[in-house]
Amino acid sequence: MHIKPLHDRVVLRRLAAETTSKGGIVIPDQAAEKSSQGEVVAVGDGFRLDNGQRQALSVKTGDRVLFTQYAGTEVKLDGTTYLVVKESDILAIVETTAVQEKAA
Repeated sequence: MHIKPLHDRVVLRRLAAETTSKGGIVIPDQAAEKSSQGEVVAVGDGFRLDNGQRQALSVKTGDRVLFTQYAGTEVKLDGTTYLVVKESDILAIVETTAVQEKAA
């Protein structure tokens, strides 16, 4: 199934939360917070300016982003949970370097 968000909406796939602390302590599922990082799955056409033109969004499909903790609406399609947010709920794009990608 293909999902196409409208206007300035973005569809994200939430990335898995960390299950181990930096000190090596395993965090149980009940204590773990939902991840505030996600991968952009689809983007809308952008928002309409006063002159009638559309302003393209700053994010694109495949970007890894940080978003506010209580952002958007969760939607389940074909067994996969997505998060639909406004672009204004996205705080930053996470850019990785070639060294980081090689390590992963």
